[in-house]
Amino acid sequence: MREEGLSQKQVEAIKWAEETVAKVNNDQRAFVKCKESRPITDLKNMLETSAELFANNVAFLQKYSRKDPYTEIKYSQVMEDVNGLGSALVARGLKGKRVAVIGENCYQWAVSYLAVACGTGIVVPLDRELNAEELKNQIIRAEVSGVLFAKKHETVFKQIKEDGDTPLQVLVNFNTDEETDEVCSFSQLIEEGKKLIESGNRDFLDAEIIYDEMGILLFTSGTTGKAKGVMLSHKNIVTELMVAPTIFTLNPWDRYLSILPLHHTYECTCGFLMALYKGSSVAYCEGLKYITKNLKEAQPTMMLGVPALYEKLYSTIWKNIRKQGKEKLLKKIIKVNNVTKKVGIDLGKIFFKQILEVFGGRMKTMICGGAAINPDILNGIRDFGINALQGYGLTECAPMGAFNPEDCPNAESVGVPFPGLEIKAINHNDEGIGEICVKGDHVMMGYYQMPEETAEVLDADGWFHTGDLGYIDKDGYTYLTGRKKNVIITKNGKNVYPEEVEYLISNIEFVEESFVFAQDAERADDTVIVASVKVDKEAISEILGTEYGEEDVKKLVWSEIDKINDDAPPYRKVKKLIIRKTDFVKNTSQKLIRFAEENKRED
Repeated sequence: MREEGLSQKQVEAIKWAEETVAKVNNDQRAFVKCKESRPITDLKNMLETSAELFANNVAFLQKYSRKDPYTEIKYSQVMEDVNGLGSALVARGLKGKRVAVIGENCYQWAVSYLAVACGTGIVVPLDRELNAEELKNQIIRAEVSGVLFAKKHETVFKQIKEDGDTPLQVLVNFNTDEETDEVCSFSQLIEEGKKLIESGNRDFLDAEIIYDEMGILLFTSGTTGKAKGVMLSHKNIVTELMVAPTIFTLNPWDRYLSILPLHHTYECTCGFLMALYKGSSVAYCEGLKYITKNLKEAQPTMMLGVPALYEKLYSTIWKNIRKQGKEKLLKKIIKVNNVTKKVGIDLGKIFFKQILEVFGGRMKTMICGGAAINPDILNGIRDFGINALQGYGLTECAPMGAFNPEDCPNAESVGVPFPGLEIKAINHNDEGIGEICVKGDHVMMGYYQMPEETAEVLDADGWFHTGDLGYIDKDGYTYLTGRKKNVIITKNGKNVYPEEVEYLISNIEFVEESFVFAQDAERADDTVIVASVKVDKEAISEILGTEYGEEDVKKLVWSEIDKINDDAPPYRKVKKLIIRKTDFVKNTSQKLIRFAEENKRED
């Protein structure tokens, strides 16, 4: 990078970026094999260099109506649209302000995020599932001056602006072509900005990004208390972009299918920004019910998901195989192929062609995060010839803390740290389990306007205390056992990790979901471990037939839980069972709210 005419801060950022890449190149671990990272100082620098390197590559694929095929959008157009929108936003008075983005995953969301982050101000991604009151609260807390949104949110934000008790000034609708007195048009703003640039305006183009100041403000969707505002810098994000695609392969010809909500940093960093850094493309899924259709149309090579998504896909494949009467045959083929692969002969593309076509025919990597997943599912997906890799992260780590190398994955572990980043476990108990702590340039700046909460998790040496419990093996792989705040301490002082028990229960084929918690026993020195279980009615019918009662279901579930209890110490045995008829109460990230009393009652 050239340093002439740059500010002292820009020179400092260049030096830091080059040092980060040097850490990658100097990492001697065998699985750090993709040493092709280029130094980038911030998201603006990332986008500009990618637009130059990959100008004619397809960056995004978007459906503008259900009936239409995917429209391809090249990197050169992305750069033009971002510059146009950014220039218009600055001209509309949003320079240096907080600007929110909200809506379904789409090209407009991506351009809006980049236009704000790359020279306008601080971008605030908002959860599209929040109600009007919650959205207004976050607009106030984040001091948001402008919002770019999907059409369905227009009424909400017009009302918030009209109320007059927020800083909200500028409203931009993704989906309208006409500007009104109250709402700007996304497409018209882009054209307005392009004309400004043609006339010589360079306010956005020449904007300096301070790489280590807050550039992104994200609200967590925690299951206790009010959402925290996580302050991330460009430095936090681009650290991940440079160091993550070094233990797995990501090429310019790769394509992501974007499914998870973009306001989550997991999807935003890993399935959007990382694709742009490497010159790959992103196809937007039209929604979960269209996922099979979109897989065939977009033919992606990569996708990010959560356990529930992969469990459903994997279960559906095996159900169809059983219906065809091919289960035994396929299991034999898998067994043989797993042997031949060891000597370099992979028959998967021949024998599993029909299964691979379900995923579009080109799928090579499926990444799982967000919660624990049954290792058998990851290994089962690999048996079909798709590499299923599990990672670990938190919003506070922008988000990735660990990931499994593609050449030596461990399905029971969440992975290893990336080059230049660190993980350790502290305060081990008698079982060797401690709190997982993470350190590196990806760790957040802190919680917005919450110094006490920040001090609780960020220590003086820069270690972020995650609140997750687990251990690290001799090879550097991290294993999680549960959350610190969720640990059940029995009356006789024993620790029970509810997530571990829930994980075992979730492996029961007819269990859809479970929640494990504690109740006081009649005896003062005892604690009752309770499992509330929601079953898959279709799977139950296949086992019990259509004529079954509640007691039949309970008896069936108990028969499987008894097997789990057989291998558990007395203090960890499930002693009470609730068969739940309705869904558990969850937050917008679809994580169970453990403190909600509704989740502990029989319904």
